[in-house]
Amino acid sequence: MSLTSDKLLVYGLEYAGFGLQAFICFLLARQGRWRRLKGPSLYMAGLLLLDGVGRSAVQNYFGVLSAQYAYFYWLTDFLFAMGAFLLTCGFFRRATVSEERIWSTVRLVLIFVFIVVLGISSLSLTRNYSHLYTGGQVSVFIVEFSQNLYFSCLILNTLLYVMIQQLAIDDDELALLVCGMGVQFAGEAAGLALYHLGLGAKMPFVSFLFSLLNPACTLGMLLTWIYAIKKRPETVPVRSQLGKQAVLAEAFLD
Repeated sequence: MSLTSDKLLVYGLEYAGFGLQAFICFLLARQGRWRRLKGPSLYMAGLLLLDGVGRSAVQNYFGVLSAQYAYFYWLTDFLFAMGAFLLTCGFFRRATVSEERIWSTVRLVLIFVFIVVLGISSLSLTRNYSHLYTGGQVSVFIVEFSQNLYFSCLILNTLLYVMIQQLAIDDDELALLVCGMGVQFAGEAAGLALYHLGLGAKMPFVSFLFSLLNPACTLGMLLTWIYAIKKRPETVPVRSQLGKQAVLAEAFLD
């Protein structure tokens, strides 16, 4: 495969992702479901603005190999990870909405983990901020930093999915949203690990896999979310006495 076709493939996946991000925002607004799915709506809007618009603008203005683009890319990557962490916490709340005793325990654990992750990440990032991009190359620190951050999110998301299965929570939409996040986290963590290996071994093919894996997994997450959002809620007959007549009421089985 030639270099040109490699770039076309990566750009095709990236722009397909931008299009799906915009479509999900439109879908949530059109169906009026952004009120019920505030967390996913805010996350998707931030992803579209920073990834689809912000990164593209900085790249076109400064260049893909510029230090400005490198700093903007990795700092927004940190924001994405923290936003995804908060979104996963919101999914935990939804999963335990009828289990207040479980939620009271989970909430304390999540608050503690969030403070620890945010504190350590911010301190580490601040201390190494001037060394994120040196000598025209991304530092090993920021790659390992982002890899560990997404791996932590992947573990948290996996625990959430296991809890959904253990509690037998009948919420297909939530399960699909969590699965979509898992695909993205796994892609980010695996892609950064491959990129780290590529830095040490000087393997261009590994770098290409990194550039291909991230947008591909993001695309998988977006398609899963579209299916979850577009999936119609089931209707069940609910009998209500109203002048001896039975009426059919729509009930959301989320």
